[in-house]
Amino acid sequence: MRGLAYGGLIGFAVLVAGTAGLVEAQGPRQADRAAQDRAASSADLLALSHEGADGRQQVTIVDPRQRVMAVYSIDRANGSIALKSVRNLQWDLMIEDYNSGTPAPRDIRALKEQQR
Repeated sequence: MRGLAYGGLIGFAVLVAGTAGLVEAQGPRQADRAAQDRAASSADLLALSHEGADGRQQVTIVDPRQRVMAVYSIDRANGSIALKSVRNLQWDLMIEDYNSGTPAPRDIRALKEQQR
């Protein structure tokens, strides 16, 4: 079952990469634009595509039901697809604030409560 899910995930990434390539080939390319971003979704997955200046495409697949994301790198020169990372977001999304600078959200909340 898990193998089928991963196969579907990779197939979806390939579909997104191919679609992004077709859209790019049909549209005008600006010389000063280094990267393009695209998004696609199905009932179960969200795919985000970013083209880097190095000729590689990065595809991020998000499964909102399982709260998991996977990042793939696609080499346009030879078509190879490499899984770069997978992360379960469940615990990340429970953090109230992280690396957010000052003032922290709790400090702003405290100021608002003092104004009441």
